Amino acid sequence: MTSLQTAIDTFLRVLAVEENVSANTVRAYAADLNQLAQSIAARAGGEPDTLPCTTLDRDAVRAFLVERLKATKRSSAARKLSAVKRFARHLLRVGAIVVDPCAGIQAPRQDKPLPAHLPVDDMFRLLTAPLPDTPAGLRDRALLEVAYSCGLRVSELVGLDWSDVDERLSVVRVVGKGRKERIVPSGDAALDALRAYRDAIPRLCPRGVKVPDAVFLNQRGGRLTVRSVGRFVDAYTLLGGIAGKISPHALRHSFATHLLGAGADLRAIQEMLGHASLSTTQKYTHVNLDQLMAAYDKAHPRA
Repeated sequence: MTSLQTAIDTFLRVLAVEENVSANTVRAYAADLNQLAQSIAARAGGEPDTLPCTTLDRDAVRAFLVERLKATKRSSAARKLSAVKRFARHLLRVGAIVVDPCAGIQAPRQDKPLPAHLPVDDMFRLLTAPLPDTPAGLRDRALLEVAYSCGLRVSELVGLDWSDVDERLSVVRVVGKGRKERIVPSGDAALDALRAYRDAIPRLCPRGVKVPDAVFLNQRGGRLTVRSVGRFVDAYTLLGGIAGKISPHALRHSFATHLLGAGADLRAIQEMLGHASLSTTQKYTHVNLDQLMAAYDKAHPRA
């Protein structure tokens, strides 16, 4: 008999090795499914490594969802339910269970807040906040310019290699979610910032570069982390005199919002963002409601 914990560990290895799921996603699944296992163990009076997979039944899933709805946001609870459903499909496929415990269980209805983004003027203040006369400032300017110019996720940004940057064609090759590759145009400002930063790398990393392929490096010569980028954005938000707290992801939202506001095609934006579904990209149409209303008020005879 395979225990619930063993089944979870096996499933995580399948995600990482056979399905090429990113390390960040695997970690998220591990956290969600270990929470599920602890929830089941608390109700069943045992430990996850001693309980059979059949303890994952409909009642267990419903109880776990209720617990998560009380403890977290609806979006987080929905994500955790999605992880449980994928795990349940794996158990069904390998014959560990014979009844789908998630059948008929719907994800909680989601609130859909508009994506946070910066006005163009604030975006420019953020981009020019790093000091141009220091190696770290040149790196940070390049990092912010590339993030905004290409609309990258933070994980994509820190994962960039120099071989991904094609200066001749002014494009960047990006490895996104699910290891899917896409080609994104890069503006001249971002490419110029990258060149200036590249020349400053020997001064930024005086003890040598440990990861020569990586574009964005820390002062020890290693690849920058997602957490470091968050700290940089916090610091330059203050230096730029921008009100409120801005996440690194807001640069990606600003990229899409500004393109849409300037008349870019929604499907082109979808391709550049790497969205699998157009419905994911359509949330940016709501951001421009004020702009649409202003155009209506200005142009419609009966406005």
